[in-house]
Amino acid sequence: MSNNLNSIFLDSENKKISWGITGVAGFIGSNILEFLLKNNQKVFGLDNFSTGFSANLEDVKSKVTSKQWKNFTFVKGDICNINDCMKLCKNSGVILHQAALGSVPRSIADPILTNDNNINGFLNMLMAVKECGVERFVYAASSSTYGDSDVLPKSEKVIGNPLSPYAVTKYVNELYAHVFFLNYGVISVGLRYFNVFGRRQNPKGAYAAVIPKWILAHLANENVCIYGDGETSRDFCYVDNAVQANILSALSTNIIQNEVFNIAVGKRTSLNALNEMIISLLESKGIKNSSEVIFEPFRKGDVKHSEADISKAKYQLEYSPSHDIEKGLEDCIDWYIDSFK
Repeated sequence: MSNNLNSIFLDSENKKISWGITGVAGFIGSNILEFLLKNNQKVFGLDNFSTGFSANLEDVKSKVTSKQWKNFTFVKGDICNINDCMKLCKNSGVILHQAALGSVPRSIADPILTNDNNINGFLNMLMAVKECGVERFVYAASSSTYGDSDVLPKSEKVIGNPLSPYAVTKYVNELYAHVFFLNYGVISVGLRYFNVFGRRQNPKGAYAAVIPKWILAHLANENVCIYGDGETSRDFCYVDNAVQANILSALSTNIIQNEVFNIAVGKRTSLNALNEMIISLLESKGIKNSSEVIFEPFRKGDVKHSEADISKAKYQLEYSPSHDIEKGLEDCIDWYIDSFK
């Protein structure tokens, strides 16, 4: 994390904030928790461990001092339970809402479960934010909102038709945030994440993201599956960039209403190129493998290409990605080697 972002907490006003994180035991949530605790912030976290892991919290604990860890209060609960949401919000000045049921394929397989978590749970959080007078609500939006729009790079103002139930839920989140600002004055910031990756991202399971899944496959000398011809491209965003965006969104004085920002790097990488990067990086560490690439048919709900225009976030949030895909992979690869080799 950049020194400039750490220095933001030297301001006396920023030291007074209490933070609430949903999905705190998850991949992005635990990374936000680690950053805040290292900056001596008071944090309340909510998780039901449906996709998060207690091991992530233990990992954070091992990386902060005992004094810093005492600033963290964990609430085991579910965003689908309004009372659990209220417990979190009554103690928090700012909410960083990361809890959601991700994965396009999972949403196609079970749209009702995705809807329950991503829409009903989101609405519960908005209601709790409103009732508890939380100052700002920062939430994980998604690049899936751009749907079938073939415009590149993706600008916040131009979206297409959603291609999956997951995309529908994330767009509905933005609509609800807008309506809650109009009717109740709730200030929200939506962060349209583009393929976030990094340490603590689960490489196992049917709905694992591509980067951790492939790293684990190469470590185990298993075949890598690519859907399509491998020229599908994504704007891969390292988790430290997402953490930065959350902190800046929470503290920015430029935000006085409902806003949405693209959070990415602004550069596309094809799946074929990504696979070669992972192989090269592992080989540089003396890890060779015999994995083969297996090409499967293109999946329903996926888009062909994705690349973000991050100029709005740069201008309004002063967001500046600290990691491109190469630096991000270099930063996290040792974590995967140590955790799964």
